[in-house]
This record gives sequence, C-alpha cells and structure tokens, in this order.
Amino acid sequence: MLKEKFHIEFVMGSATQASLWRMISQIDGLSEWFADEVTMNEGENMYTFFWGKSDNRAEIVNSKPQQCIRFRWLDEEDETVYFEFQLHKLELSSEIALQITDFAEPDEKGDTIALWETQIDKMKRRLGIL
Repeated sequence: MLKEKFHIEFVMGSATQASLWRMISQIDGLSEWFADEVTMNEGENMYTFFWGKSDNRAEIVNSKPQQCIRFRWLDEEDETVYFEFQLHKLELSSEIALQITDFAEPDEKGDTIALWETQIDKMKRRLGIL
C-alpha cells in the first residue's frame, strides 16, 4: 500500500530556535524525546536510533541549519519517503512552530499522528514549555 504524506504543526511556546534546533538535529537532543539513544557515524550523515532492543538507521538527506532537517530511514523501500522537521516563526505571535512532515499508510495515519503528538509532548516537557 502506498504511503501518504502528511504535515502536522506544533506551536512551541517560549522555546528558542536554538533549543528546538538542538532537539531535532543533535544526537543529545534527539535522545531526550525521539529515541532512547541516538548515535551518529562520524564523517557521515547517518544516525542510528535505539528504542529498547530495536534500532533503525536514518540518513540526513537535507539540512538547513536552524530551519529544517530531513531524514530517510534506510530500511524504507520507497526512496521518496522521509520525515522532516521544519522550524518557522508565526507572524501573529512571534512564537516558533515545529512542522513535521511524515508518511504513513492510510489506515495507520491516525496512529502515526498520535505517536508524534506524544513525542512532541515529551519534547515540550524536556524544554520546560508544557
């Protein structure tokens, strides 16, 4: 079944662009909310994410510092499928928003969005903005 692209956006309150960038792009930040542990292969744009006894590798396919970072899972057969974190300032409130782009099979989209919401709540707690 083909995966569908979707976008979800979270207003990140008083978080700074720099603190959010660390959370979405650095191994120490990602290991605070996204995975139990994250490692990076030196000299490569390759991250390994660990959850309990399982792991998955992803490569960075695009990055604009302080703005967006796109990952692609190495075990994903469809090379057009990725997940991306993008930061932008909201015009009316000047707060930072985090937009996530991801792909899911139609019958799994609701569960995938719920998982992202849980993970972002964890990130907000780590940043002290909940």
